[in-house]
Amino acid sequence: MGTAQSEEQPAGPGAFATFLRFVLCGGGVGLASSFAVVALASWVPWALANALVTVVSTVVATELHARFTFGAGGRATWRQHAQSAGSAAAAYAVTCVAMFVLQQLVAAPGAVLEQVVYLSASALAGVGRFAVLRLVVFARNRSQPAAAAVRPACPARPVPAPVPATVAHAASHPAGPAALCPAA
Repeated sequence: MGTAQSEEQPAGPGAFATFLRFVLCGGGVGLASSFAVVALASWVPWALANALVTVVSTVVATELHARFTFGAGGRATWRQHAQSAGSAAAAYAVTCVAMFVLQQLVAAPGAVLEQVVYLSASALAGVGRFAVLRLVVFARNRSQPAAAAVRPACPARPVPAPVPATVAHAASHPAGPAALCPAA
């Protein structure tokens, strides 16, 4: 006999499968973002280019994660976008620090070195984002009330009209799980 939760809702994908989807969706957006940052940084300061690209890529990635990665099956809510933005702000800080350190260590880094540093910092921040998104932002049953999350395993059936019973009769025949739910 399974638990009420496992019968009520199919089990979500495992952590490994979810992480692979996260890498494909988030990594694809991250890779495209890295090229966008380099292109945009030729016209505006790098930090501003990174901020603009981070905002756009966070919205896109959050939608992809809501629809595909974490199995929510629909559009991301405003709450999920806000929480995802918080984790993206931390990722932004990590990439900015990494690029600042690179600029301090190398006077004129080439585009390839910048890409390696940026993508490495993004990958490190991505592992942290995965944990936050999986455990907080897209956690299952988070938006459901507690009573709805723990439902009985029995399907709802019409309740017959009450039959008068004496207290002694009710006490001598306690209703166990099998009497309340034939599936038990």
